[in-house]
Amino acid sequence: MRLGLALGSGGARGWAHVGAILALRDMGITPDVAAGSSMGALIGAAWAADRLDQMEEWARAQTRADILKHMDFSFTGGGLMRGTAVMRVLTDLGVPTRFEDLSHPLIVVATDLTSGREIWLQQGALHDAVRGSVSIPGVVSPHWHDGKWLLDGGLTNPVPASACRALGADVTIAINPNAKPENTLWSRPPTPDSLWTQIAQHEVVSKLVAPLQAIIPGTAAATAAKPPVTPSYAEVVSVSIDIMAEFVRKARAASDPPHLTLSLDLGRIGILDMHRAGEAIDAGRALIADHADDIRALCPQA
Repeated sequence: MRLGLALGSGGARGWAHVGAILALRDMGITPDVAAGSSMGALIGAAWAADRLDQMEEWARAQTRADILKHMDFSFTGGGLMRGTAVMRVLTDLGVPTRFEDLSHPLIVVATDLTSGREIWLQQGALHDAVRGSVSIPGVVSPHWHDGKWLLDGGLTNPVPASACRALGADVTIAINPNAKPENTLWSRPPTPDSLWTQIAQHEVVSKLVAPLQAIIPGTAAATAAKPPVTPSYAEVVSVSIDIMAEFVRKARAASDPPHLTLSLDLGRIGILDMHRAGEAIDAGRALIADHADDIRALCPQA
């Protein structure tokens, strides 16, 4: 039996994939192939290069200050950040630069900005493919690769089980770290330690926001009654992506379902809260423990 892992999008929530894959390994289950969108592509690349232990060590060591240092703010490339840190992390972890040098088969899913079509990348420049797949709209700039501007893979295939089947998987386990309670995609403001909060206070970002507050009616001062909490720009972007991704995920799952979907609600972690990797990794391990019986039924060799 050939086992595939479909690793979903979700920004920092995607660190849960690290814990989930390591927990599967502890159960004696070794996937044969994987496909990933966005953060799932980054984790998938580390897994396919046999560098997942190193990635866990690196991720758990990152503080909020470390993550802010990695954020290369720019407003000239179609996003708040250029996203060069993604490729630097892959290099530092020793992940090969080309798909052909990986230890295990991997498909990285991205979205073509021009056509809106889903793109499967499995040959050539691996780091460029992952960088394109993590291009969160409005946050990380699109990435030019192989004659295309690439956007986040979660826009078209948030949990890419179909790509696992294309790699020959007989059984596919899908991991969705972006699940939400029914009818509750936004329920609470970010905490003070959220990266969104820190970014909003960043000198570069505040310089951009200040002129907008002066020209948009009602932003500088309000004369009418306000709701108790007003969603911020960052929250609107984040929740809008969540709404779109959940709609697409359900549509894809209905037409091309994986054999087992493991969903995790990590809404308390913002999509840029990369400094909370340890929390997400632990949640990924717990997710596998909670579904151990289902997994063993699907994978009798475990």
